[in-house]
Amino acid sequence: MPAQTPATAQERSSARESPRATPAPVRYVRPCVTELRLSAFAGHRRARFSLGPVTLFAGASGSGKSSALRAYEALARLGGGALLGEVFPDPVACVPQGARPDAQHRRGFRIGCTADGPGGPVRLDVAVQAEPELRIVGERLSAGGVVLLETALRDPGRRTVQAAWHTGGAAPVTRAPLPDDRLGTALLPLRVAGKTDGQRQVLAAAEQMVVALRSVFACDPQPDWMGAPVPTGTGRLLTGCDNLADVLWRTRQECGRRHAQLVAALSAGSTAPVVDLRAEPLDDGTVRAVLDRADGARTELARLGYGELRYVALALVLLTGPGVLDVDPAGEVPAAMQTLTLLADGLDRGLDARQGAELLRLAVRMAERGHIRCVGAVSDATRAARTDGVTVVHLGP
Repeated sequence: MPAQTPATAQERSSARESPRATPAPVRYVRPCVTELRLSAFAGHRRARFSLGPVTLFAGASGSGKSSALRAYEALARLGGGALLGEVFPDPVACVPQGARPDAQHRRGFRIGCTADGPGGPVRLDVAVQAEPELRIVGERLSAGGVVLLETALRDPGRRTVQAAWHTGGAAPVTRAPLPDDRLGTALLPLRVAGKTDGQRQVLAAAEQMVVALRSVFACDPQPDWMGAPVPTGTGRLLTGCDNLADVLWRTRQECGRRHAQLVAALSAGSTAPVVDLRAEPLDDGTVRAVLDRADGARTELARLGYGELRYVALALVLLTGPGVLDVDPAGEVPAAMQTLTLLADGLDRGLDARQGAELLRLAVRMAERGHIRCVGAVSDATRAARTDGVTVVHLGP
């Protein structure tokens, strides 16, 4: 892949960060994504975003907040082994605005990230061709100044890319074809033997990147469905949170301490004190979620407002973990190695001032424990800028 060029002053101004946006140097025990790069993606060009434990993208409508989170989620899904067509159902929408096709009528986009962890920073950069056919045309995985994996499209007539990964033995690299519809980094554990120091370095870097990318839960609560009774099932929260009652049926019994923290968070964000949130069984075999108030009143979750329901769902996610969230089973890793990252577009959507402030404080408190990170988008950064521990990335003029 071509090397990235430094951002111009004008480009840096479109993605400037507040003074809070530079976190103190830390040693990452668990792999996590610490930088997102949008070299050429939708409305972003040569953009680099540092990601702290709690990072919020802020800016006017159309400034690129949602597209930044969409790129992060795309990398996460590719790291989990998803097919390129599943990750980018409308790839042309990801092509930079105003990009012209080359002589072969090709257009595409480039995204990447850095995953820090026990092995130090590992960089991943991916070039995707959107037209005339969707395919990965270049990928580079590097660490410590060493290119560990590099792929390139050599023969457009074949659905493969030529890959070369670091060996460090008698032959400096190993070459082999890889499919052009999957992330090569996620396939390395199946291809690299791990017999030489160089191969083990490749495997360690690939594992760190894949663990960091797979440890992502993209949450988009859908209040219109959250209050309805649901059948009991896996007890794993879906991205739309419409099976919240089923999750409460499970979590309230499994972890009383964490459930008490959830109730306290709901009470802090409510105008009326909350003493419990529980799921109650109905005669038809379904369960529904109910709030118990301090005055003895009971309120079905279906009666709560739009913002209240989003607040309940997001607080639940921040106080739980991968064992309760609907993470792709192929992407799960031991909890001791994992820092879950919550992706939330419109994090403040529908929330009042009290709920927004409490949710941010909860996110910071949970992030300080090292088990969760939060990357979201907000329409108003005023509250976030006043909250210690929050990185604010300002987009737009």
